[in-house]
Amino acid sequence: MSRLGQELANLFGRELDRLAGEVVAYRTDAELWSTTGAQKNAPGTLALHVVGNLSAFIGGVLGGSGHVRDRDREFGERDVSRDEIARRIRECRDLVTPVLGDLGDETLAGGFPADLPASMKDATTREFLLHLLWHTGWHLGQVYYHRLALEQLSPA
Repeated sequence: MSRLGQELANLFGRELDRLAGEVVAYRTDAELWSTTGAQKNAPGTLALHVVGNLSAFIGGVLGGSGHVRDRDREFGERDVSRDEIARRIRECRDLVTPVLGDLGDETLAGGFPADLPASMKDATTREFLLHLLWHTGWHLGQVYYHRLALEQLSPA
């Protein structure tokens, strides 16, 4: 176990809790599946994408959970309720945070033990986990601002 692994566990846990909070803060399930302007992916899709991404790379690859990513499902599933998505996010948090907390310095300094996109192909596990944390925060921000925009367009 390393200090960095525990810090990553804390940060991923925090971001996933925030994402679940944003999802349930939508006024209706339908709002979670709406898009505005040039936005291509609904917030529900983004949340399912984060869950699939982290469950596969952290839970499946690093934790050996057996989770196999279904990226097409992440982007194709629709009309899942806010409560169900929040449940999946919490389940993801419960899967990935212990894995991260148990990572040792050797594992973090070594190459990530799975094929990665070309732009990350030589990344250490630490670098890839930092990328995943950034990626999670990026989508959390998109969900947050989408929800705020809807509230501005049609206040309660």
